Amino acid sequence: MSLANLSLDQWRSFDLPTAHRVAREVAELVSGRVTALETVEHLNTPLHRVRIERNAQEFALIPGGPVTLGFDLDAWQPTPEQTADDAESLDQGFGYGPDLRAHLAQVLSPRRSVTLAAVLMAVGDENLTELPADMPAALAARGLRMPSSDEWEHACGAGATTLFRWGNDCPLDRIPYGDSDGPQNQPNAFGLRIAYDTYSTELTSDVTAVHGGDGGESVCGGYGHMLAWLPLATANRNPSMVEFVYGPDGEDLCEDFSTRPVLTL
Repeated sequence: MSLANLSLDQWRSFDLPTAHRVAREVAELVSGRVTALETVEHLNTPLHRVRIERNAQEFALIPGGPVTLGFDLDAWQPTPEQTADDAESLDQGFGYGPDLRAHLAQVLSPRRSVTLAAVLMAVGDENLTELPADMPAALAARGLRMPSSDEWEHACGAGATTLFRWGNDCPLDRIPYGDSDGPQNQPNAFGLRIAYDTYSTELTSDVTAVHGGDGGESVCGGYGHMLAWLPLATANRNPSMVEFVYGPDGEDLCEDFSTRPVLTL
């Protein structure tokens, strides 16, 4: 089996000894070492979570294969609490369209099926050291690259089709900033620290999307609780932040953005 062709379904089917063997093979391929392997419950089935250290940087193994990305708005129903919170935001002039569903249609990527290669992805994002256009070369010098938007979404959701990587709900009694006990602070199913801070803005190779946060706009702007949590939604591409990042106002602020390096297998 080619390690780059390792699919999420295959990975789920492995028993622990087989997962250990594959993890060691991946580590040897990239001249790294396995630092952790544990089994967690995800989507009601066991999922092995692997960390590999290479050049003093920790990566998580992200199996690929045929995967479903985006959010299915047709199959989703907001809770009464979410609808009420959004209605308050609309009264204050925030949000796109007449209701929460219309807002989500503007900011989330559509449901789609893609096939991805397995990769190693950095456990934590890192601040840009160059302008976005210069980051691919800077990462290539380290044997790394920026993820694609599809890779970022898959790595974040780990097969979950819910609004957030932890489910369809979010705490509506508080905003995510300063919330140390919130679900966003837990490692995701692959062991990544991802979609954890709305002030964070992660860039990928796709200049039509940013991920993981909106630079804090929704939190400090008083948009309301639901809209404050939405930048952390797995499929949220934060279109208003895209205009800022890749427009003239964002040219001198590259250190305020981050990316999540990928190591190709």
